[in-house]
Amino acid sequence: MFVFRSFRGYRPRWIRADVVAGLTVWAVLVPESLAYATIAGVPPVVGLYAAVPALLLYLVFGSSRHLVVGAMSATAALSAGIVADLAKGGTAQYVGLTAALAVVTGLIGILAGLLRLGFLASFISEPVLKGFIIGLALTIMVGQLPKLFGVPKGSGDFFEQLGHLVGHLGDTQGVTLAIGLGSLAVVLVLRRWLPIVPGSLVAVVLGVALVYAFDLDRHGVAIVGHVQSGLPHVGLPQHVSAHGYLDLAGPAVGVLLVGFAEGLGAAKTYAAKHGYEVDANAELIGLGAANLGAGLGSGMVVNGSLSKTAVNGGAGARSQLSGATVAVLTVVTLLFLTGLFEKLPEATLAAVVIAAVVELVDIASLRRLFRVSTSRLGRIYGHAARADFAAAVAAMLGVLVFDTLPGLFIGIGVALVLLLYRSSRPNVAVLGRLPGDGPWVDLDRDSRAVEPPGALVCRVESGLYFANSDHVRTRIRTLAAERHATVVVLDAETVPFVDVTATAMLTQLRDELAAAGADLRIARDIGQVRDVLRAADASDLPLYRGISAAVSDDHPAGTPAS
Repeated sequence: MFVFRSFRGYRPRWIRADVVAGLTVWAVLVPESLAYATIAGVPPVVGLYAAVPALLLYLVFGSSRHLVVGAMSATAALSAGIVADLAKGGTAQYVGLTAALAVVTGLIGILAGLLRLGFLASFISEPVLKGFIIGLALTIMVGQLPKLFGVPKGSGDFFEQLGHLVGHLGDTQGVTLAIGLGSLAVVLVLRRWLPIVPGSLVAVVLGVALVYAFDLDRHGVAIVGHVQSGLPHVGLPQHVSAHGYLDLAGPAVGVLLVGFAEGLGAAKTYAAKHGYEVDANAELIGLGAANLGAGLGSGMVVNGSLSKTAVNGGAGARSQLSGATVAVLTVVTLLFLTGLFEKLPEATLAAVVIAAVVELVDIASLRRLFRVSTSRLGRIYGHAARADFAAAVAAMLGVLVFDTLPGLFIGIGVALVLLLYRSSRPNVAVLGRLPGDGPWVDLDRDSRAVEPPGALVCRVESGLYFANSDHVRTRIRTLAAERHATVVVLDAETVPFVDVTATAMLTQLRDELAAAGADLRIARDIGQVRDVLRAADASDLPLYRGISAAVSDDHPAGTPAS
């Protein structure tokens, strides 16, 4: 069964909980959808347009019972950065390309799911995603602060926009700032002390009420203005050429990767809490269908939301019936309630956005990543000892300086380069034996261990392959020369695999050591290593079942049985 997975084993008594959860999520989704649409640079109602088809199509094809799909800050910012390179903001072409990006993202997601490419999410490591989200959150915040202060918005990267804001602080509109800070305080206070109350909705209602009560829009307070009521145009986005779709194909892959990684993380979190499984490939298809529907419904790119999923789960949802409830209520909003949001202050909308993303600026996580290092790792890998921290910072700075999508790929690239670097320089530990015929252990980790006289026992803490074979050969030769060893034992227990290049290296190392008066012996080789050595015509390398036998044997030629 490939559809309606979240309804498997559904029980009628769950209906009430799902409907209540849907009402709760709706109260959060409406104001946030309006806010995230402004991040994407399109009219606020576009966020609501995207929500309805996304929610309905995800419940058909997705596998999570709790995930809430809709416009989100990360993908909205990505959308803005991509579309801004192709069209001028505020134009019909810009709005059309925003919807077209959702269509292309959806088609790629469906295709990727059918090809079972769900594993691709693993190529965005958690530190890279963390750094990317922090950079994105800071970029979003600096883009919303001018609305909070009532000053013109600057252009350029994060630092240029921040400099522009600082330079125009003297133009701050006091009433606008008061509304913005008050709205921000309402959202944050309610989140902290009354989390059951939808703070975003309360802030929106209060902001609208103040504008109506005091005619603040006539006193310089910017408001959202006309919000189109009714259902959207359904069909291919308007004002988009075939060439425009092709231009969006590459960037859409990045949007899909980010949205998929964030949504899959939220889906897995709540699946683990409630004892069911999510299928990564079904999630790709579900996310793809949601984006395709959002684009065909004049919306914008969508993805799974951790915050709204948390609201959904906390309110007692048991299936995607809660998502269907949210969709129905959003349709009611589009038909009858959009007029209520026309007097919404832009400062309040900015406050809702800032409150939504401020928690994503997780500096504590960066500190934890920085602490994941030791002096021993520093000696082995040098600056690459803090690879996760470096990748996170690279992604964050990439977003702040070069924009969202380049920042993501900078982070991924740095993570892969550091991974390859560390893989090419594995630790070669020198082993000694604990007293009383004890086990063989790393000398640097246990001072009681004793090296056998005239012998070097070493362990490569990695597989042996083309990228690290020269480093391992050089390191073992250096260690053997320092000890004037006549026997060199390579403990292969921690070598999970070996390739043809490394096999040739071992043969070369044996010959080089022999020329220096030392014998190379391999101990405790596991099945894969032994099989490759034999298949690569290196069966003359002396193999031993244990280190002690390799050290004490006086006749290493051939393959001893001991």
